[in-house]
Amino acid sequence: MGTRRRSRELAMQALFFMDIQKNFSHDMLESFCDNYVTSRESQPFFFKLVEGVLLILPEIDALVEKYSSNWKISRMSRVDRNVMRIALYEMLYCDDIPVKVSINEAVDVGKKYGTEESGAFVNGIVDRIRIAIENGEIKKKRGS
Repeated sequence: MGTRRRSRELAMQALFFMDIQKNFSHDMLESFCDNYVTSRESQPFFFKLVEGVLLILPEIDALVEKYSSNWKISRMSRVDRNVMRIALYEMLYCDDIPVKVSINEAVDVGKKYGTEESGAFVNGIVDRIRIAIENGEIKKKRGS
């Protein structure tokens, strides 16, 4: 498994952990890191993803709800919503990652950790947002 894939999986697990606790603080992130081993190679991208998502969580959740078909973020599975949060952060803020890669990674991680329907569910919503970005309805942010 590649370093970035491992970072994405760990980021989803960290966000899932915080989601269960209903606490998206840096203390919870630290608690996750104290209890789960992350390799040195995966840490920089892992922290970039988690901290990036935490900074814009309300914005990301609003986009997911807007582009889903009558789904509230609270009704989505924790795996699905956290996988989408990571993908949307990448799509909006990480200029060095092709949008298709972000979508494919989200679908793959969703399939691995979610339900049988997770891949299609994640793909449907994230792809609608991709189209909105391409059409200029959503502006990409200055990325890294």
